[in-house]
Amino acid sequence: MCGIVGYVGKKEALPILINGLRRLEYRGYDSAGIVVHSGDKALVVKSVGRIDHLHEKLKGHKISGSVGIAHTRWATHGGVSHENAHPHMDCSGQLILVHNGIIENYRELKKELSSKHSFKSETDTEVLAHLIESYYDGDLRKAVEKALSKVRGTYGLVAMHTQEPNKLVAARLGSPLAIGVGDNEYYIASDTSPMLAHTQQVIFLDDGEIAEVTDKHLQLYTLEDQRVYKQAEHIDWDEAQAEKQGYDHFMLKEIFDQPTVIQDAYRGRLDLENGTAHLGGFNMNEEQLRQINRIVLIACGTASYAAMVGKYAFERLAGIPTEVDVASEFRYRDTIIDEHTLVFAVSQSGETADTIAAVKEAKRKGGVVRGIVNVVGSTIARETDGGTYIHAGPELAVASTKAYTNMVTVLLLYAIQLGRLKRLTIATGERLVKGILEIPDKMKQVLAQSEQIKALAEKYKGYGDFFFLGRGINYPVALEGSLKLKEITYIHSEAYPGGEMKHGPIALLSGEFPVMAIVTKNQLYEKMLSNVEEVRARNAPVILVATEGDEQVKSLATDIMYVPSTMELLEPLINTIPLQLFAYHMAVILGRDVDRPRNLAKSVTVE
Repeated sequence: MCGIVGYVGKKEALPILINGLRRLEYRGYDSAGIVVHSGDKALVVKSVGRIDHLHEKLKGHKISGSVGIAHTRWATHGGVSHENAHPHMDCSGQLILVHNGIIENYRELKKELSSKHSFKSETDTEVLAHLIESYYDGDLRKAVEKALSKVRGTYGLVAMHTQEPNKLVAARLGSPLAIGVGDNEYYIASDTSPMLAHTQQVIFLDDGEIAEVTDKHLQLYTLEDQRVYKQAEHIDWDEAQAEKQGYDHFMLKEIFDQPTVIQDAYRGRLDLENGTAHLGGFNMNEEQLRQINRIVLIACGTASYAAMVGKYAFERLAGIPTEVDVASEFRYRDTIIDEHTLVFAVSQSGETADTIAAVKEAKRKGGVVRGIVNVVGSTIARETDGGTYIHAGPELAVASTKAYTNMVTVLLLYAIQLGRLKRLTIATGERLVKGILEIPDKMKQVLAQSEQIKALAEKYKGYGDFFFLGRGINYPVALEGSLKLKEITYIHSEAYPGGEMKHGPIALLSGEFPVMAIVTKNQLYEKMLSNVEEVRARNAPVILVATEGDEQVKSLATDIMYVPSTMELLEPLINTIPLQLFAYHMAVILGRDVDRPRNLAKSVTVE
């Protein structure tokens, strides 16, 4: 949640900061603000709404300077208002701060400070600014260190002070910050996307670290004032990968990216000759892997639906009991984890706060913890003892698409690898590997139907409720399809296993309640047909996702979206795509903000 950008160097800071905010707008877009050190003072401009509103407001100001910070907000403490927008200042207006995260003890800190400090906002961040002010005696880094020793909660922050005009101080605990290293210049941001146009050399702050940054040096410390030494990492993504490349929206581009990026997920990891996969992320030998008797997948949102597909694959191919746990619940239950439990943390950003906390809990209990993430150098990638990057590339639309299919792909590869070690025959392994290699072409066949799916969305744009149904491996697909529709169209939608409809939800059905059902030909095909018959009997419009060439379903459907046939465990890689396109086109038709849906943020870095 929220996005931070900072710059120290020789260039004009303002355009760098504004462009950086645009790259981070997916993290929050309730309000935005910017501060640039100009002459002997810091000029602050804030605006409610999107970055464009801030940009328009800045046209009325003459701002020149080579040091500055900026912020785009997703509201947590305090409503959406000019007063609550970042940056926040101390009483003197000399100390300016931007912050991501939540200061849990801000009320008691505010009470302690209120006798000597006046507050203008409802935010926890302004309290932090005044707390730093109370310790400031000419050394901003030392003041930040002392203030943070009094704080409970999470933060990624960047501070500046007019008495130290060429310096920024950044600190991190539970909320990501990266520092891009240029030629006598440095970029600070919540993730790497704002700096890719300028540098691919990046240092990632770890929890409990603080950075002092000028145009001449970058020095890292612990909060206990101990020096930290790190080498910059090279980031392979470039700015072009983050552009729309002619598509109307990032989401549409990312949907159409899937045939390409799935190959990045499995490239070099498949072994057709031996019917297996090779992922080094286990960091375990074969004997250690054979000792694993249980798998727990922890994730949130879309990642949790990818994990559900993984559950089916691990149990069927490797015969290992597998659970999927929503990370926000996992951390508060008395979970049973031991040294024979393999825990996968699944997250696109690698910065999901609940999943990070669950990782720490699983490690504390002695589990074997591995990460499945997209962002190189992210917290989960560093907190876990191994794992795999999904290589989906930058995903800038808030609603996840290509990261979902790459997560599913990596989980399937892990299941094949464990399966071959445990009980999977080489023949079945070969079929699965061949099936995966065929997926990109089959994805393209579905994407070629985009205009037909757009016409279908136009037909159903007037409905206010939807059910999504699936069984077995396609139940998670139904959940993901329903989530996409909710996220970007704001239409009420629910997903159920097909067999559960008659246990209550069927009471809602009528001619005004369409049902999207996934009835591709697999072992539960006949069962799903029976469930669709139950829906038809209640006069609900029926939209089916069916296997190409299936004539039998025509008599049951109001409308059909056909997909190519594939092996049952691989069906989610194909069957999800028409649901993504349906949601996308529906959102565009309804005039929704597809890439930045209301109330949502891409990376949920607060609890």
